Amino acid sequence: MDLQGIDTPRLEWSGDCLVIGLFEDGVTLTGDLADLDQQLSGTLSELIAETEFKGKEGSSAVTRVGANSPIRKVAVVGLGKEQTLKLDSLRRAAATAARLGKKEKIKTLGISLPTWNSEPARSVQAIVEGIELALYQDNRFKSEPDDKGAKPEQVDLLGFSGQDDAVTRARQVFSGIALARELVAAPANVVTPQVLADTAEAIANEYGLDIKILEKEDCEKLGMGAFLGVAQASDLPPKFIHLTYRPQGTPRRKVAIVGKGLTFDSGGLNIKPAGSGVEMMKTDMGGAAATLGAAKVIGQLKPDVEVHFISAVTENMISGRAMHPGDILTASNGKTIEVNNTDAEGRLTLADALVFTEKLGVDAIVDLATLTGACIVALGDDVAGLFTPDDTIAAQLQQAAEAAGEKFWQLPMEEKYFDGLKSVVADMKNTGPRAGGSITAALFLKQFVKETPWAHLDIAGPVWTDKESGYNNPGATGFPVRTLVNWVLGDA
Repeated sequence: MDLQGIDTPRLEWSGDCLVIGLFEDGVTLTGDLADLDQQLSGTLSELIAETEFKGKEGSSAVTRVGANSPIRKVAVVGLGKEQTLKLDSLRRAAATAARLGKKEKIKTLGISLPTWNSEPARSVQAIVEGIELALYQDNRFKSEPDDKGAKPEQVDLLGFSGQDDAVTRARQVFSGIALARELVAAPANVVTPQVLADTAEAIANEYGLDIKILEKEDCEKLGMGAFLGVAQASDLPPKFIHLTYRPQGTPRRKVAIVGKGLTFDSGGLNIKPAGSGVEMMKTDMGGAAATLGAAKVIGQLKPDVEVHFISAVTENMISGRAMHPGDILTASNGKTIEVNNTDAEGRLTLADALVFTEKLGVDAIVDLATLTGACIVALGDDVAGLFTPDDTIAAQLQQAAEAAGEKFWQLPMEEKYFDGLKSVVADMKNTGPRAGGSITAALFLKQFVKETPWAHLDIAGPVWTDKESGYNNPGATGFPVRTLVNWVLGDA
């Protein structure tokens, strides 16, 4: 698909379909739109009237234009209220336009959307991201694709000439999102710990990053008893991934992203029952997938920031070697953990990963994990939880997420709740009471970061969707690659 910004006015553009974005308070045609409507013999105004189009975000309408017209079809997409226009409004409108173009079998598509906040480059990036995300289809595991429609061959972004760099950047970001989607969507017999390690090595080789894969014996030498306790039941050896992007010259800052990498979670001896969604536990490496997706993007954008991408990768399985409920594990910082639930395994792997990461001397750490069902209960499927004792990193992440169109809600780090994790026989248990489960999980992780500014993202809900929503098709979403990239760059 050839995608470019052009200066051609709407009155002069020719092609299969012209899509025009309209605000809720701007569906009355004035200026060049009135001229365009006259040129189209009133087709545009008739479309708005007959479909009762009001400009609401996500709405659209399309119709065929009469003979002898330079365009075959004309369409409108809703932008919502002008005063509340966000970058994500453009991303969503572009996705709607792209899907409409595909449905209508359009080969040459013109899209006319406004500029957000007088920032054409960021507007174009959001628009292109929306187009690419909406047209993405994962048919790897189907003998015949469900979706056999052809994508548009040419997409012109009217009024955005000279924004080739923004188009390129959007496609680089999309490549990382697509990678994360593909990793999350693939089943556990396809994406194993070795496959994630191989993926990290491929990124390193292609984009010039440093890579180190710690094997089980390396992790034993580092005292990673919590991580290895989870891994010990699986027939597949664990992999500890450490991927590093280093810029030329002195880095402006050094940060780390730590992703939970459970390629499958059976629950261990606290086995997940039927009806619990155990078949979807292939998605329990969503944090690692987004971490590698962000690494792929950063490797292409090459910012002046040193970034460490880390994941302790394994399966949580059942065998004669499995850790038992009641076992006591010793993490690499010496803290002891009574395992009162083997299905709370992600925090055990993250514990050793966080200890390892802090020793790197970075300026800030963000971990992300499909960690708790409690976070889905609290925030639903579309909003991720943000936990941090540091106001600065909280503000940075919220700003990065706003620009990305990815939703987070900061939840409290209520220290008193840690009482629920106290153990009679060890320093702590790995789970507490049912109430406030996502908070106690965050408080557990906090025990493994001493001084470095740190935030925990509980992404259990948004990594997967069962329905078409905005620019996400059913399946893996690639959440929150865009937020991570924005946070690293610091220019959201």
